[in-house]
Amino acid sequence: MMIDLIIINYKSTDYLQTCLTSIYERLNGFHANVHVVDNGSGDHAHLLKSTFPEIILTIHNDNLGFAKAANKIIKKTSSPYIVLLNPDTIVFDNFFESIISYIQKHPDVGVVGPKIIDPDGCIQGSARAFPTFRSILFGRRSLLTRLFPNNPITCANIMSNKSDGRTPLEVDWVSGACQIIRREAIEDVGLLDERFFLYWEDVDWCKRMWKEGWKVTYLPRAAVQHSVGGSSERNLVRSVFEFHKGAYLFFKKYHQSYRLIWRPVVFFGLFVRFFGILFSQFMRRLIVQSKPTSER
Repeated sequence: MMIDLIIINYKSTDYLQTCLTSIYERLNGFHANVHVVDNGSGDHAHLLKSTFPEIILTIHNDNLGFAKAANKIIKKTSSPYIVLLNPDTIVFDNFFESIISYIQKHPDVGVVGPKIIDPDGCIQGSARAFPTFRSILFGRRSLLTRLFPNNPITCANIMSNKSDGRTPLEVDWVSGACQIIRREAIEDVGLLDERFFLYWEDVDWCKRMWKEGWKVTYLPRAAVQHSVGGSSERNLVRSVFEFHKGAYLFFKKYHQSYRLIWRPVVFFGLFVRFFGILFSQFMRRLIVQSKPTSER
């Protein structure tokens, strides 16, 4: 079975070494064209070829954004399944067997997402419901969710919480940190929307999949580890800005009939949320830096 695996790298080459090792150790007979695209990282990504001569390496001088960089590679590939994987991930045992077996047996599924685990073993909320107006206030990184993590709005939004840990679960969307996509579905739905520079392109893609009749499934028996923010932490302000910009673009794209009424409300809510997250991240870093080295 041939698959095309695409990794978009931005200043995460140190993570990428471990990621690629985990991939090649766990292919177990699958043949994968591993495409690594470096978006102007400037952190010696070209040296990866010396350790992993099999990879297909593309280096851009500038940061094209996730969607545009991924689309350039997707257009060049031909295998029936594409795996999008973040560079700060580690593939676990039986990942490829589980994920490919499932998508082959379910021809109505366009996108599959595995269970995603933090380095400390906690399960990430990688399978979620489509955002609503309330998501502005109760999103995963919002201040209210940090203060009240078990509030019913946030819990309802995280669909992976409903999983029993084994059974496949139909969900609205799965995280772009790791997605397996059927090429036939891409040909039907189209490529990633390049207006989303970073974040929200995964939500948008799954939304379009459902609109065209393709299912999106969370498959917890396949798993990867993800160090959240492996690359985004290198440029925190840009990362948080692009997240909120993408949220606003998503709202405009799918809520046209309400834009005149709700646009100022949504814009203000995202504006407040943007600065709230930056402030909380600044305070967190300040606290960590103020601790003695032995306590860190």
